[in-house]
Amino acid sequence: MDYSGSGDPQRTIELLWGRTPRPKRGPKPKLTVDDIAEAAIRLADLEGLAAVTLRRVADDLGVTAMSLYGYVPSKAELLDLIADRVYRDYPMPGDAPSSWRPRLEAIARANRTMYLTHPWLLQIAASRPIPGPHLTAKYDYELRSIDDLGLSDIEMDLVVTLVNDYVRGAARTAVDAARAESETGRTDRQWWDAYGPALAEVLDPARFPTAVRVGGTAGAEYDAAYDPDRAFEFGLHRLLDGLERFVAEPQ
Repeated sequence: MDYSGSGDPQRTIELLWGRTPRPKRGPKPKLTVDDIAEAAIRLADLEGLAAVTLRRVADDLGVTAMSLYGYVPSKAELLDLIADRVYRDYPMPGDAPSSWRPRLEAIARANRTMYLTHPWLLQIAASRPIPGPHLTAKYDYELRSIDDLGLSDIEMDLVVTLVNDYVRGAARTAVDAARAESETGRTDRQWWDAYGPALAEVLDPARFPTAVRVGGTAGAEYDAAYDPDRAFEFGLHRLLDGLERFVAEPQ
């Protein structure tokens, strides 16, 4: 797990917010910070966060690693940069639904799409997010979706956090499920065919009646041990049901 905010605070903020001073003299820089961030994101999408080093990014850009240090001092600042830059593509439509529930539902789906498209985001701890311009715009948009409900500022923050935490957890399980076949070399069906007979010998219906019954029904329904899409839909609607009751009750 990588942690945001592990680099130099001043340099990180300058990079995120475009406050890096431009040289007044000398040749025009060959690269921009955006060039470096986009190359790092492409690399992370293809090979995962562990592959993102200044040397690898420099190779992809056709420059030396030393030449990148003038733009980004270390991998720590680079991770903060790409963790913010990727949210430039976060959808924030101006014609959002008029009711808060479909607004939050759309926000949850947008967050899930970001994680499934860029699963390396799940490898960056969310406990100390650095507020870059794109992450801040995302947070502002999510808060505005519930700003007309009469909630306190703390309640608004907690609602947004609740939705985002649910999506992050659900997305992590979906990413794990998607990677299972490529990383183990077995499909869900092949995995079950291998383990099913041995499990049938130890899973005694008399000892575990509910688990055997429900697990068998679910396995037959999903044709797998788990259905991440169906679990996400079920959980999202139950979460919104709970929030609907919370919003309706006098605080």
